Amino acid sequence: MGATYVILGAGHAGTAAAAAMRSAGFAGRIVLVGDDPHLPYERPALSKGALLEGVDTVPVIYPTEFYSAQGIELKLGSPVVALDRTARSVTLANGEVLAYDKLLIATGASARRYPLLDALGDRVHVVRTLDDAKALRSELQAGRRLLIVGGGVIGLEVAATAVQLGLSVTVLERAPRLLARGTPQGLADILLDAHAAHGVSIEVSVELSEARVEDGVVALTARDGRRFAGDLIVYGIGVTLNDALASAAGLACDDGIVVDALGCTSDPAIFAAGDIARQHHGFLDAEVRHETWANALHQGAAAGRAMVTGEPTAEDVPWFWTDQFGINYQVAGRIEADRWIVRDGPVAGRCMHFGLTGGVLTGAVGVDAGADMRVARKLIAARAMPDPDALADPQQALRKINSMPSPA
Repeated sequence: MGATYVILGAGHAGTAAAAAMRSAGFAGRIVLVGDDPHLPYERPALSKGALLEGVDTVPVIYPTEFYSAQGIELKLGSPVVALDRTARSVTLANGEVLAYDKLLIATGASARRYPLLDALGDRVHVVRTLDDAKALRSELQAGRRLLIVGGGVIGLEVAATAVQLGLSVTVLERAPRLLARGTPQGLADILLDAHAAHGVSIEVSVELSEARVEDGVVALTARDGRRFAGDLIVYGIGVTLNDALASAAGLACDDGIVVDALGCTSDPAIFAAGDIARQHHGFLDAEVRHETWANALHQGAAAGRAMVTGEPTAEDVPWFWTDQFGINYQVAGRIEADRWIVRDGPVAGRCMHFGLTGGVLTGAVGVDAGADMRVARKLIAARAMPDPDALADPQQALRKINSMPSPA
């Protein structure tokens, strides 16, 4: 009888791993376990299309036929409640016990809770699952006032969507600027201007001290005395890792499950990938976790292949994207640089920002510049040293700019 590989987490990392296992030639049993009852779906749509057009428009990652054709068993809607490393088994909430030869943990993260706001009841929403998006969609009615607590990517995507639906939107950010974690200042400034142009009110350095409902209106008070009123609230203040099983089982954890270049944990039979995995990244020269769609796909597939072949996959340059007001924004590489060079695009509003550190291209930001971003990511991966003047010149095609690799 063949080996059994069990995957905990049926999101992007888990499904990518299952597909990669089969592509790598694994012929044994694959069981994909998820606590969400829905067929695995594309989560980037939750804060955009699902709110504009309804959750029925959210695409699935793979159709049902894919899983049956690939021999991937789905066990959805029943979370894992116990992991026994000695017996090499996991127990589901419904009592079912699954034995494994190898296990992949791709359980991701949940929305970090904010008790001050949660106490207000059903006027308060987060956006992390399909059911979250469905509950919020019914509340997004034209003319209502929406308060968004948290000026990160999710908060800004919801703000952009809600304005299109006719709501009045105010974003409250605790930090001195938007997107304070993981985004270059240049992109934060661009998005601030875009939201202001569409009527979104942005308030920064807001530390809430009080939240209550007064005469049917949500009232928030900041420590500096500013007051904000609305009809409903959406908050996005980060995540809580779903690592309780790993921690209880004694796996090495440090703001995520620690994995090696193969995605293997401190237990040679257990791997981890996606939001929950902390791995050394050569380009960044650091142990990092990436909470992005792109990383979940890349790291999930890499771990799935490694479980079959024992071989690592080449690193990918860190990269993420967001769509707001019909415009695509992308970030690749490092978010800090010695110097940022701006290249204006052929159409107003389109542009590229290139980050140079010691003459090496280490980061890039693109606004509606998908083709140039693909080239920039390759140059970043090659540690190229392009001519700064050529980077700034929109008349010179980025793919034709002569550059030399850095000596490092």
